[in-house]
Amino acid sequence: MTTHDAVTRLLDARRLQGLLTNQSGRVIAQYSFLNSEGNSSLSHLADISGETARRITRGDQSIGPAALSENGTIVFASKRKGEDGKDAESPSLWALPDNGEARKLADHEGGFSRIEVKGETIIVEFPVHTWAADENDHQEFSSERSDAKVSGILHTGFPIRRWDHDLGPGRQTLAVAFLDEAATDFPEVGDELSAPAGLSFRYLSLPSGRLVDWAVDDEARFVLVQLEKPIPGQLEASEIWRVDLDGEPELHRLTKPATDHSFDIEAISLDGAKALITRVQSWTPQANLSAELMVLDLETAELNPVWPDADFWFSPIWVDDSTIVATADDHGRGSIFIGGLDDAQPRRLVGGVDQKYSFSGLALREDTVVATASAIDVAPLPISVDLGTGVISELANPATVLDEEGTLTEVEVRAEDGTPIRAWLVLPEGEGPHPLVVFAHGGPWGSWNAWTYRWNPGPFAAAGYAVLLPDPAISTGYGQAMIDRGQQQLGGTPFTDIMTLTEAAGKRTDIDSERIALAGGSYGGYMANWVAGHTGSAFKCIVTHASLWNTTSMGRTTDNSSWDQAMREQSAQYSPHLFAEDIEVPMLVIHGDKDYRVPIGQGQELWLDLLTQAKTPLDADGDTQHRFLYFPDEGHWILGRGNAEVWYRTVLAFLDTHVLGIDANRVRTLG
Repeated sequence: MTTHDAVTRLLDARRLQGLLTNQSGRVIAQYSFLNSEGNSSLSHLADISGETARRITRGDQSIGPAALSENGTIVFASKRKGEDGKDAESPSLWALPDNGEARKLADHEGGFSRIEVKGETIIVEFPVHTWAADENDHQEFSSERSDAKVSGILHTGFPIRRWDHDLGPGRQTLAVAFLDEAATDFPEVGDELSAPAGLSFRYLSLPSGRLVDWAVDDEARFVLVQLEKPIPGQLEASEIWRVDLDGEPELHRLTKPATDHSFDIEAISLDGAKALITRVQSWTPQANLSAELMVLDLETAELNPVWPDADFWFSPIWVDDSTIVATADDHGRGSIFIGGLDDAQPRRLVGGVDQKYSFSGLALREDTVVATASAIDVAPLPISVDLGTGVISELANPATVLDEEGTLTEVEVRAEDGTPIRAWLVLPEGEGPHPLVVFAHGGPWGSWNAWTYRWNPGPFAAAGYAVLLPDPAISTGYGQAMIDRGQQQLGGTPFTDIMTLTEAAGKRTDIDSERIALAGGSYGGYMANWVAGHTGSAFKCIVTHASLWNTTSMGRTTDNSSWDQAMREQSAQYSPHLFAEDIEVPMLVIHGDKDYRVPIGQGQELWLDLLTQAKTPLDADGDTQHRFLYFPDEGHWILGRGNAEVWYRTVLAFLDTHVLGIDANRVRTLG
């Protein structure tokens, strides 16, 4: 298979995005696929409860957030054509019964961010105008602002933007409505649709702060909300409140804001008496990031640890009021655990080092859980797991089943301090020796343990490269000690771990140790920059995407307020920009202008320093060998179909030039 074929097959594949379930056994998959023009993706829903996947939504606009009720009705947000034949400006809310056509329930300027349905109660999160008390106010004020072409946003807190979008001018809030207030006489398939009575949304009165997360109990009696607000010493301190939905709304604060830790909402128990939350220890110069699963009594606000002897970061759900099932990263793979609320630690239901799957998105369905499974060489697929036996069953899959490129194996060695460390290694066809590209993962908390469309080794293996995917210090799934080894020295132990694993891979007879490159994005881009300034000409070239260059200016411009404090002491030693003059090899810099996590200024500073300080030789024409691939309309991740192809082709051409000595003007990636 040619490189072009491998890239096209990867980017054109249908992708599983998530699963919805109910206790009656229905399973709905949300998945994406290319539009008819082949230049962007659409997201739609398929029923995968039976032996085959059956698409159940239509149209040339994507399905946004969706929820599945116990009676089988799906409530979702999507743009549809209006009576004038034009697409709506904002997604509307629709209800799709188990059999029949979708019917519009409501419009809302700004669309819907999240939807939950409990019985006949629907709870939505959406943006509303700051002054609005109800939907009439919101529509009036929003129209007035739009007609006046006002774009200014007045802020009172941090952040002012998040990930890839501006925050404001509205505020995210929660609203409640009742499905039985809207028309329920759904037409049969093919019948002409008539406009139903619209839902009447009531805004919830929330405490002050920025809405971060929320969960609603099964009886729709209350919601738990996680809010962030500034306190002395912490710009984004979080607290959890209970907001009652029955009768007169009441507010109960369950956790207090703190400077050194926060709490994340996980799941409310079936009886509504407890909630699983995660206590996150903040990363500071004095403490390392850690996560502890806890149970919160919703009446007394008492907190107690769950599975205190387990050394994993869990994503849990309730099976019953005393049993929990959870996913976790696990030594370059993943596991699903099950245990009682009072157990010291759970038992592994499925997963671990004897298999290669990673698991995510658990949801309960009768006596099973459904989840998404994937691996480095297996695209995401829907599965169910028997809670008694741990037997995995594959469900009908609306996504593309992709044949793996190359052969997957592992490299395992001991680090300089004696810690066992490991990496996945993807080998291309043939005996070799093969050129090698090393991928440094982002995070910095993360693991190469699941399928990825952004840093997929398949196209590189198709191009003849072996790909090393190391899990160094700060990688998840290896216990807190692995985090602690590198948290206070981002360019220390994580760097030496990667170099140790690279050296071990280079000693293999099927790897060409003289032709090695390194690439990474986000924290992996930080590592790429650090490697560039500390390894001379050991690597033929470096690819750095959305990368941290000057960790001091990064901390003052990112949307993540914790970074500035966390790196204040490290920056003097571990900021890559301090070593610009030591860079010898060509670098490909990639950055998106809409990246607010690692702002574009990091790429601009790096580019200037490469052109003015690095000692990389000029080419035969006297021009720089460095390159800057800039995306004006992309954020931290390159999401556009065409841009993603340009990303892969540019990276591969850069590697070809400097690792293989192939002229980049030869369009190898066209097959």
